[in-house]
Amino acid sequence: MKKEEDDDKTGQCQCRHGFTRRGFLTSVGVGAMAAIATSGKITSAQEASTSELPAEKAVVVTLLVNDRPHRLLVEPRWSLLYVLREQFGLTGTKVGCERGECGACTVLIDDLPRYACLTLAVEAEGRRITTLEGLMQGEELGPVQQAFVEEDAMQCGYCTPGQIMSVEGLLRSRPQPTPAAVRQAVSGNLCRCGTYTHIVKAAVRAAELKAKR
Repeated sequence: MKKEEDDDKTGQCQCRHGFTRRGFLTSVGVGAMAAIATSGKITSAQEASTSELPAEKAVVVTLLVNDRPHRLLVEPRWSLLYVLREQFGLTGTKVGCERGECGACTVLIDDLPRYACLTLAVEAEGRRITTLEGLMQGEELGPVQQAFVEEDAMQCGYCTPGQIMSVEGLLRSRPQPTPAAVRQAVSGNLCRCGTYTHIVKAAVRAAELKAKR
């Protein structure tokens, strides 16, 4: 008994096992603390890798948005969607899926519909960018916007900005589109409320309004 008591105090044993229960538990505890400390360092490294880039790694770009030039410092990874909303406050461009599937963020780049979530801000430099706000004339709605109101082509309204921009892009390249052409043009814009019939009617009406203006 005395030998076992002495072994418990020292944590070592002269027998063939090499450790007492106390010594074994102590070594396990030290190993666990080391693992926790190591994992904490890994987590910190991961967090650091996902943080914003230092200012010296950002780039200066000039974006022409709604016929107004904007010069700003951007990170190369920033999407055009992020810059329009968070840097310029143009919230008519909506955040949807952010992976090019819903069309809520559609804008025009050189008159062609593009998903802003899949377009880097640096890609858009030197191009002409038009957002929903750019279709208005002061406080007056543009023809496509007015047509959507007249034809009740919205319900919840969240997809409406993207739908309008797709129709606007179509009418700039094809002033008198057929209903089939309209359906093709908005095929990349999802409407969870199912107002597609009204959207097609709105596009046809918008063509009429544009012709009158």
